[in-house]
Amino acid sequence: MQVEKLKTIDADTLLSTPMRKTLFVVNGLIPQGLSVLSGSSKIGKSWLMLWLGTQVARGQPVWEFETHKSDVLYLCLEDTYARIQSRLYQITDEAPPELRIATTSFQIGTGLEQQIEQYLSDFPKTKLVIIDTFQKVRDSKSTGGKNGMYAGDYDDVSALKNISDKYGIAVVVVHHVRKLKDVSDPFNEVSGSTGITGAADTNFVLKRSRANETGTLLATGRDIAYQELTLKFDNRSHLWELVERKDMEEIHREEIPKFVFRLVDFISEHKEWQGTATELITQVNETEVTPNVVTKMLARFSSEVLQPQCIEYKTKRTGTSRLIYLKKNDGNDGDDNKSAI
Repeated sequence: MQVEKLKTIDADTLLSTPMRKTLFVVNGLIPQGLSVLSGSSKIGKSWLMLWLGTQVARGQPVWEFETHKSDVLYLCLEDTYARIQSRLYQITDEAPPELRIATTSFQIGTGLEQQIEQYLSDFPKTKLVIIDTFQKVRDSKSTGGKNGMYAGDYDDVSALKNISDKYGIAVVVVHHVRKLKDVSDPFNEVSGSTGITGAADTNFVLKRSRANETGTLLATGRDIAYQELTLKFDNRSHLWELVERKDMEEIHREEIPKFVFRLVDFISEHKEWQGTATELITQVNETEVTPNVVTKMLARFSSEVLQPQCIEYKTKRTGTSRLIYLKKNDGNDGDDNKSAI
């Protein structure tokens, strides 16, 4: 069987070839490509998507993020025009004509792709397509497919991703999460197999208890850094308001035990200290950390926390105990090597 040869490019040519910069419909948050926004039902996903569409169509910011003004197609497939009109009344006084809405469409593999491509031909300024929801454009009878759930999920997401890649646009698909929670990785809560999150370029998980106005939007992707946005849903305006945004560095810093920062303050005040881990936590008045994890903690965060604060850390086992030596250097110390350790 004859097959087409692989098309390759050598690294040197690739390095020197100008490439079109990735388009961000929402700067730093929604790049071109296929994005999946997952969340529990009835927590405000559709309100968020309608507002997103109006902001992009106007070229107005989404919270603190600038937008790329463009036409928007919103496939709001679980609602009626009357309900969407009612929502528009709530969130805006003037709706942009660049936002176009449909409540029905074909499904993936039976005409949806052609419908979207025809729309993009008719409205070439479109850079954002929102599909609400993913399940409405899938054939439930063939979701598993003969190759299994993963292959079916991956193929369906890839079909939409192919459109986003071909036309250089952003496609945002609204999806649901399963009831089973995963504390270690909320993205594992996305309904279906990992074929959905694996095929997507960007993944969002919106978490909110129905009894609480505050929620969290988790974001990760190939073109964006992991970030967590704390949001508040205003029941009067029906808008999601940004309370706080944390990037990976801030999240990681919060994971550093508070004891390490209290130790920095202690050494900054005392300049130099030597003793055992038990003696150290006693002098620092530490109640949350046990002696057996102190040296492990200091070693782990030495380069990240202690060294930037000019704090020297050494340790040495003597007999049945391990001595810890900590010293605050001011940059002019000539006796750094004269400690007992």
